[in-house]
Amino acid sequence: ARSGKHLTRVTPAGERIIHTAGEILCKVESIKQIAQEFSNEKKGTLSIATTHTQARYALPDVISSFIKQYPDVSLHMHQGTPMQIAEMASDGTVDFAIATEALELFGDLIMMPCYRWNRCVIVPHGHPLTKLKRLTLEALAEQPIVTYVFGFTGRSKLDEAFSRCGLEPRVVSTAADADVIKTYVRLGLGVGIVAHMAVDPKLDSDLVILDVGHLFESSVTKIGFRRGTFLRGFMCDFIEKFAPHLTRDLFTKVMKCHNKVELDKLFDGIELPVY
Repeated sequence: ARSGKHLTRVTPAGERIIHTAGEILCKVESIKQIAQEFSNEKKGTLSIATTHTQARYALPDVISSFIKQYPDVSLHMHQGTPMQIAEMASDGTVDFAIATEALELFGDLIMMPCYRWNRCVIVPHGHPLTKLKRLTLEALAEQPIVTYVFGFTGRSKLDEAFSRCGLEPRVVSTAADADVIKTYVRLGLGVGIVAHMAVDPKLDSDLVILDVGHLFESSVTKIGFRRGTFLRGFMCDFIEKFAPHLTRDLFTKVMKCHNKVELDKLFDGIELPVY
């Protein structure tokens, strides 16, 4: 639409054209992938967008195993916020998005649940919280808290838990990186709340790990890709290495789902690993 000589917005017809053009480009990319699969099934590129927590703690063993099996596949990792990650998958910049937040905001992404995870509290030895028999939200709310930036690594579940109890957590510092949070805890800035997978009892032996699975609802990490994407053999193998319950037979069923309701029904009853 115009305002004098200036373009102010895309018209409904223009939006429809942009959407259709996106679908066409996606199909063109799928045709290329199919051709490459039949020319050399063990050679190609795989691009993945994910958060620091996934890249640092959940993916290293998977990537190591994948590279050994497919030395001729060029693997590209992109890090960003959950929203950036979802956008990269939605616009075709990357093949897969792996995240806990934001993927559900993009209707053109097919999302598959990989595993459940929860949080833990980390404090220095001798901290008052270590003397409690059972940690409560009320006790946590009294402490200065260092945790993830909103929108990262299940932060929304943490905020919801406090809100349900009418509590306002005293978040004094935030970071997108669990290693930074641990550093701040060591400096005495506050009590850390991080993903349990981000803490190593040996490497972080100077910190006390307190389980808070009874306080916060578990989060689900998902892997998403653009609807209509042709998954090459090595792509399927990567997903299976990351989430063994996501088999090729299941992929076939996933591709036949027309909406989120059908997809959720397909995964209903499947027990996810817990980390």
